[in-house]
Amino acid sequence: MTPVTPIVPIRNEPRDYAWGQRGGISRVLGSGESDAVEAELWLGSHPGSPSRCVAAPWESLLDWERSTGQELPYLLKVLAAAEPLSLQAHPSAERARRGFDAEDARGIPRDAPHRSYKDPQAKPELVVAVEDGFEALCGFAPLARTRAEVEALRTLADDPAPYERWLELLDGDDGLHCSVEWLLSDDPVAAALAADLGATAARDAERFEVVGRLEERHPGDPGVAVAVMLNHVVLDEGESLWLPAGNIHAYLSGVAMELMGPSDNVLRGGLTGKHVDVRELLAVLDFADCEPPRLVPEPEGDHVLVYRPASVPSGADVPFELRTVTGDAVVATASPAVAIVLDGGFALEVDGERASLGRGDAVFVPDRGSLRLTGAGRMYLASAR
Repeated sequence: MTPVTPIVPIRNEPRDYAWGQRGGISRVLGSGESDAVEAELWLGSHPGSPSRCVAAPWESLLDWERSTGQELPYLLKVLAAAEPLSLQAHPSAERARRGFDAEDARGIPRDAPHRSYKDPQAKPELVVAVEDGFEALCGFAPLARTRAEVEALRTLADDPAPYERWLELLDGDDGLHCSVEWLLSDDPVAAALAADLGATAARDAERFEVVGRLEERHPGDPGVAVAVMLNHVVLDEGESLWLPAGNIHAYLSGVAMELMGPSDNVLRGGLTGKHVDVRELLAVLDFADCEPPRLVPEPEGDHVLVYRPASVPSGADVPFELRTVTGDAVVATASPAVAIVLDGGFALEVDGERASLGRGDAVFVPDRGSLRLTGAGRMYLASAR
């Protein structure tokens, strides 16, 4: 057996989801040009795409989990989006377990495309822009703002009746919930609105630019109307969003790091050719209106910023934190860690062993403890809390 090393190089191949950038992950990692569509690089143990281990007793991080009995409570991803992702939200741990068990009981294969719960895990997400211009829809915008947008559409429409119905729902009890449920239903008035929205929004193309983009890719999709009610944000490099269970969102374009629960549970409501589960989406959504859910990192010494989401009511939904390291630093971790370098280079020392890491290199540190970093550039380091 290969001796256990405190620093394990890890590798993986980019996922080729249709919304990915052509050669996007290769460009970010500095690994050469590629014509392949590259959407996500997974760094973790999830069975859907576990990272391979190099010169270690385990073939992959999934094998590490099975061999040691430990669990990696997070999944780190590099994401490169050329087109919008689906309108989606993710379940809490309790909801994920119940949904997973229920689909198992119904005999739905775990790899079935029409399955909503791929695993029994929660999937809260922290997203940090790697480059300027990462664009997303996230959370329901303040109700007054949404109402103003719908009123503007009403004045532009040839037939204002569907928009008047939308306004009535917004003004009633549970206005956001009722509006989303109606828009995603088979109600003929809602269907008429979805069919009309693109042409109506085009009459004020600057104001409704996002609607136009979504409508171009998904004409007549009711998810475009739901997008009108969401916060639209554009992040500069280093800015971040915290998307806990139930937060409705859709990434639109750009490059980012994502740190999330070790899950692939995605409940979709539209803007996709994949499985849509409106009933389950409505059951998990948080319908509170809010400003964009930005997360401000905390300095930890001269060259480290730590993104540490606040606890949520369940307490167990935030098992991780993410650091960016730009220079010499000593980082103490409370768990096994995963790190990747996107710029520059670092010497990493753990328990007396040293490794030189350059752009695109990723490593797994199996034991918690002290990581000494020397160098300059940009490293993202994930660990449990």
